[in-house]
Amino acid sequence: MEEYIGECFMCHRPVYCLNGFLDGVVLEGKLYCFECAESRLEN
Repeated sequence: MEEYIGECFMCHRPVYCLNGFLDGVVLEGKLYCFECAESRLEN
């Protein structure tokens, strides 16, 4: 099952919940895709 959650705060890519698991990360109350979250945490 795939459910739209929102869009990435940085790149605006859609983020989904896939089979009950968020396909992204919430940092400081903002939703990020995995790629943007990783780059944000590296900086």
